[in-house]
Amino acid sequence: MCAPPVIIVRAGLSGLAASACLALRGVESVVLERDNCVGSLWRKRAYDRLHLPKHHSTLPHAPTRTTPPPTSPAHAQAASYSPHPTMSTTRATNSAPPVIIVGAGPSGLAASACLALHGVESVVLERDDCVGSLWRKRAYDRLHLHLPKHHSALPHAPHADDAPAYLSRDHFVRYLDAYADRFAVRARLRLRREVRSARFVDDGRWEVEAVDLGTGEAELYTARFLVVATGKFDEKVVPAVPGLDTFPGETIHASEYRSAEGMQGKAVLVVGCGNSGMEIALDLAEGGAGSCSVVVRGEVHLMTREIMSASIPLLRFLPLWMVDRLTLLACRLVFGDTAKHGLPRPAVGPFAWMQQGSGYPVIDVGTYDKIKKGRIQVLPAMTGIDRDVVEFAGGGRHRFDAIIFATGYRCTAKNWLKEEGDELIGKDGKVTGKSPKGEKGLYRAGMAARGLTGSGMDAEFIADDISRLLQSSGDEESGNAD
Repeated sequence: MCAPPVIIVRAGLSGLAASACLALRGVESVVLERDNCVGSLWRKRAYDRLHLPKHHSTLPHAPTRTTPPPTSPAHAQAASYSPHPTMSTTRATNSAPPVIIVGAGPSGLAASACLALHGVESVVLERDDCVGSLWRKRAYDRLHLHLPKHHSALPHAPHADDAPAYLSRDHFVRYLDAYADRFAVRARLRLRREVRSARFVDDGRWEVEAVDLGTGEAELYTARFLVVATGKFDEKVVPAVPGLDTFPGETIHASEYRSAEGMQGKAVLVVGCGNSGMEIALDLAEGGAGSCSVVVRGEVHLMTREIMSASIPLLRFLPLWMVDRLTLLACRLVFGDTAKHGLPRPAVGPFAWMQQGSGYPVIDVGTYDKIKKGRIQVLPAMTGIDRDVVEFAGGGRHRFDAIIFATGYRCTAKNWLKEEGDELIGKDGKVTGKSPKGEKGLYRAGMAARGLTGSGMDAEFIADDISRLLQSSGDEESGNAD
């Protein structure tokens, strides 16, 4: 049995706080206390009438409550909350959590965890039957995170020192499962709940109508705050290509692709040159496809993991335009002129490009080398399909056995978010503005194209803000937002 790396002497306020904060960072400790209880000074050596002002008397991550918390684990309080079994106008009781989070991906998990650390309860509604369904069910087998692990952790849970620098899909899925367990998010989770509508009502609360996909029953949830954490990768997009219905071969979306198994010897077309499209093309080329082509309709910022990892920290100290210039210089040294091989770069730098919402840089893990060697062919935009022949801009025609659409996703939050006038999320599902906070207690988490780091930043901002609002209105008790 390994001994904890930290010994803490005494279990008063300071010792308890030190042990708790270490635990939140994954560091074990042992606490040695001379007495037979914690806080013995306050329990045994203080006079009866002693009082303290609560706003100056809290320990980290645990604001003072107006009533004592349950003595059982977090599951006890979460279990006390259940949605109304049928649609009705009945409001939730004071035991209902003050926050509803829609989505149990990294952003939803982080928001719920950070709220819990502030003593604020939440209920998390997830359409799928698991947490992190995008990573678990819609990601190809060879996927690895493109940023190093220290840029890919959620709040209060850094990756282990012995974890690989770039996490695989399966490693990250295990991390999300452990995160949900560590912060008791599963106790607050309602799986297979599809949200049909969310609207702000006159009594100052959000009403969220959902359907239990397991039973078909309608449910009504109410809360003072609503956090949209469904992400930008909600509904797959397949473009309308004339003649697509005549194609006799296999057509799938990138979310359905796992590996090159079954594609050996076939002519495969990958439509889309984002990170998924380029890496799937590489997987096909390495996995034995007869030929592989990728459709590149626009401009592409190509860079390596190392260049991206070195550039991100510079944004803290240098202006964006300077970081862009340094990044492009490094890319030029590594790749040369990518336009010669059908991959022209945008006129603006990669980070300005992201800031404008124009797209993400493509992290090259070997695709560009295959393109230069002719193993992967770059083709222009598709114009039509005539059975197994695909037509391209410029008049080119090529025969294919399979087509993989790596054409992205769209956010569908506006389909059920009925509140008018709040432009936190645009009608097209794209986010507007930099702040994750909207009006009337509405927030968004992890939807502003800042990756996992952005998910964590949003979660901590949301938790801080909601906790502050509850405390300022005298509602420190997590289950009472009235």
